[in-house]
Amino acid sequence: MKLHPLADRIVVRPAVAEEKTKGGLFVPDTAKEKPVWGEVIAAGPGRTTDEGKKVPMEIKVGDKVLYGKYSGTEVTVDGEELLIMRESDIFAIMPK
Repeated sequence: MKLHPLADRIVVRPAVAEEKTKGGLFVPDTAKEKPVWGEVIAAGPGRTTDEGKKVPMEIKVGDKVLYGKYSGTEVTVDGEELLIMRESDIFAIMPK
């Protein structure tokens, strides 16, 4: 990974949008919902408080996380679409 996020930021690889519905119908690209979960592939060291104390990250590399629909900043690294967001943009860590 070439990206090393700073402070309380993480890099997420979004899940692939579903191509078929549960009923077996194919969904065209224009109708696909943007995924709201993905895998953390890089995490910063944590934020620093105003008093100078380090607050460690709760999220770690490999976690599958749920985030807001419009959270983060989209970036392309080596042809791969990724999201960079703050730890506070994460709603939950999914069970493994």
